[in-house]
Amino acid sequence: MARISSPDRNFSNFSHCTSIKASTFRASVRTQPFNGFPFKHTLKFRVLCSVKERERGNASQTQRLLSGFKVDSELKEKDELGQIGSDDEELGFNWDWPPWENLPPRYKLIGTTSLAFVVCNMDKVNLSIAIIPMSHQFGWNASMAGLVQSSFFWGYALSQLPGGWLAKVFGGRKVLKVGVLVWSLATALVPLLAGFMPGLIFSRILVGIGEGVSPSAATDMIARSIPIEERSRAVSFVFGGLSVGSVLGFSVFQFVGEDQPPLKAAYLSGPQSDTTKKSLNSSLKDLGGSLSDVPWKEFFKSKAVWAMIYAHFCGSWGHYTCLAWLPTYFSEELNLDLTQAAWVSVLPPLASIFVTSIASQLADNLITKGVETTVVRKICQTIAFLSPATCMILSSVNLGLSPLELVSILTGGLALSSFALSGLYCTHQDISPEYASVLLGITNTVGAVPGIVGVTLTGYLLDSTHSWGMSLFAPSIFFYLTGTVVWLAFASSKPQTFSKTD
Repeated sequence: MARISSPDRNFSNFSHCTSIKASTFRASVRTQPFNGFPFKHTLKFRVLCSVKERERGNASQTQRLLSGFKVDSELKEKDELGQIGSDDEELGFNWDWPPWENLPPRYKLIGTTSLAFVVCNMDKVNLSIAIIPMSHQFGWNASMAGLVQSSFFWGYALSQLPGGWLAKVFGGRKVLKVGVLVWSLATALVPLLAGFMPGLIFSRILVGIGEGVSPSAATDMIARSIPIEERSRAVSFVFGGLSVGSVLGFSVFQFVGEDQPPLKAAYLSGPQSDTTKKSLNSSLKDLGGSLSDVPWKEFFKSKAVWAMIYAHFCGSWGHYTCLAWLPTYFSEELNLDLTQAAWVSVLPPLASIFVTSIASQLADNLITKGVETTVVRKICQTIAFLSPATCMILSSVNLGLSPLELVSILTGGLALSSFALSGLYCTHQDISPEYASVLLGITNTVGAVPGIVGVTLTGYLLDSTHSWGMSLFAPSIFFYLTGTVVWLAFASSKPQTFSKTD
């Protein structure tokens, strides 16, 4: 009997068992038991068949049938069950499972992190749709609805800097896992607390805390693992997980295991090279020393850092206010029912998937071809600011546009704002891979302020002016335009003086 060699996957000819006169045909599946995720086992199939006239076999025909499996001519005396005669042949073949088993660790890391961000986005935006019937049920005005939605950003802002520091000390993978658990459990409490305002606000604060550590954790992992010529695609893939997802974002994340790639030599050159190896039992003294080693003063002496801070604030104002209020705008201003408003609201993030794939490929290709990284980041961020600003201006002016045309314009503008993933969101890693997570913690803390102030202010202005143009679009347009000016004047992707990789 002949056995198929399992480790070799090269194509080869198969010259046996071509004419089958089956008195007996048996197939059995042999595999090791599953011991939980990830699957580390090899799936083996054994096929037993009676054969006759082997020498007459047509090798080319059987090669098409069994392409990709290599056969040797090792003979067996008898099947272990005693049911197959000496003419019977055993054919076995196997392959690795799961199919992503042999992917480079950095690809698995990026994929599972993106899944976690899918869940992150779902838990962030679900209330922006639910707030419409909740407002009707509990009698909330726009100001109260804005307060409820902004409560998420209270926790989000508070956890940014701690999240960035913890990601630097313990590694982003561990911090992100804890964050996913916290925000998932807190989201599960929302339906139970919907009619109790203090409890509802507290649960949304917890969701914000859990999600607040996630951007810095992801930035830390990307900075450690991804070379600069792949960075735009990695950032876009992770932060662009905004359209679909489920709780699998947490469980599938376990597939990464302990495969986080080692830090590069340049990254390890500083005194903090061993901090990522510390366990959660690290002493408070060690953690305090790590915190004091961060060059906080040097950060705020850098014009590039200030440019990132203001750009993050400006981009977040438009993003968070639209995230919270566009469904209500579609429902009340464009007279769409709740179902239509919900479907229309997913168009911008769905379009962003297409845009981010183009933007990231463009940015990485330009860098690979020798275009200065700072120039690439400035181009991408400028597109991210001017596109939504232009579309909001068109939506604010009474041009007699139909609801479908307004939806299309806003969808296009907000989708193009995702160019920021290849602009602003890459610069933290560009200027200092060592402190990328801490820097994002700083800029994202400031970037969370529009979620608190802007979302609430939009509701207040809407009650006062009854104008969507003045309450939602005008402030966003202002910040998009001023953010463009500051970004073009001061942004840089060159390693700063505090960077240990310069």
